[in-house]
Amino acid sequence: MIHNVHLRKPHKEQRKFIDSTAKRKVIRAGRRGGKTVGVAILASKGFLKDKRVLYAAPTADQVGRFWFEVTQAFREPIAAGVLYKNETDHVIELPGTLTRIRAKTAWNADTLRGDYSDLLILDEWQLMNEDAWELVGAPMLLDNNGDVVFIYTPPSYRTAGVSKARDKRHAAKLFKRAAADTSGRWATFHFSSHDNPKLSREALDEIAKDMTRLAYEQEILALDKEDNPGALWKRDEIEAHRVTAHPDLVRIVVALDPEATSTEGSAETGIIVSGLGVDGHGYVLEDLSRRDSPLGWARQAVTAYHKYMADRIVGEVNNGGEMIEAIIRTIDPNVSYTAVRASRGKQTRAEPVAALYEQGRMHHVGVHGELEDQLCGWSPGDKSPDRLDALVWSFTELMLETESMEGTVIYDDRVEISPY
Repeated sequence: MIHNVHLRKPHKEQRKFIDSTAKRKVIRAGRRGGKTVGVAILASKGFLKDKRVLYAAPTADQVGRFWFEVTQAFREPIAAGVLYKNETDHVIELPGTLTRIRAKTAWNADTLRGDYSDLLILDEWQLMNEDAWELVGAPMLLDNNGDVVFIYTPPSYRTAGVSKARDKRHAAKLFKRAAADTSGRWATFHFSSHDNPKLSREALDEIAKDMTRLAYEQEILALDKEDNPGALWKRDEIEAHRVTAHPDLVRIVVALDPEATSTEGSAETGIIVSGLGVDGHGYVLEDLSRRDSPLGWARQAVTAYHKYMADRIVGEVNNGGEMIEAIIRTIDPNVSYTAVRASRGKQTRAEPVAALYEQGRMHHVGVHGELEDQLCGWSPGDKSPDRLDALVWSFTELMLETESMEGTVIYDDRVEISPY
């Protein structure tokens, strides 16, 4: 028996998942809602029941928060030599047994390999690659019929950009499947930042003033939002017309919404490759958006131009002016390049492209999760994100400009080309 263990008193929402006997738990919680403290209590209780516990989170900072909680809980038996602690490997164990708590980083399957457990805790699951569970996590529970806990906060499109997942909504989809389970094997738990009684009400009210409504609902209220109600794009429309292959293409463009600073990685540059099919429909071929220096994103655009044998690169001159073309020309002086300028509002330019989606004339070839999150998360009036802007430019070039020449009334912001 291990004596003098100091566990925090859980708040009522933490207690629900700590006391649950379900073998598969999915916890959806707001920022600072107490999810990591709660699972530290759960892990400590598992350890006291002779379980082998493995906690994993994407980054060292996230692991550090959990590690602080469990080391504080067992500080007296550690100091007395009853328990062994390895600060480098983040291990607490009972000598001579398999009972252990270990905390480690795990962006993906490779960083999680080489271990096994009775209780596996995957924190910030929305940021991890699915293989961390499917290929490694699930098999490591086989020997002892172990349990698993998934913890996540619904990501806004800003935070989704750092995720290693193939499907940026895989955590939300898991929660939905678990909630539909009637066997008792799965259980779901949802609580917001407001449910943590130790958080300042004034601070929560203040932070609401600095966030968009959608980001607040996702990251503070912990709501999985399929669509932003005010968004021009809808997931159902994108999904209904998604394809795995495209017909012959009559034109292909690489569209740029550049980040024009000289600091590598300071912001993201939207790079979208799109095509116009022989059927008159538009096809999103690839999203190559990236955080990079101007030279880095220009090289990416030129590489895509040659890979897809594109007709031209289209770049918005509002962000960088003549500098964009100059950089591209230093990489390949023979690239066909068109500069475009946003002389009208973002919503005015986006609406005609969104209308093409509503008409069923737009198709995503495969899944482009981060782009789709931006499309379905953006509210007109907010600052429009990079991938969305690049997509709008690409189909203004491919479809709306052509239609304007045929007499269709559109909003066209091209710099040098007129239909007359």
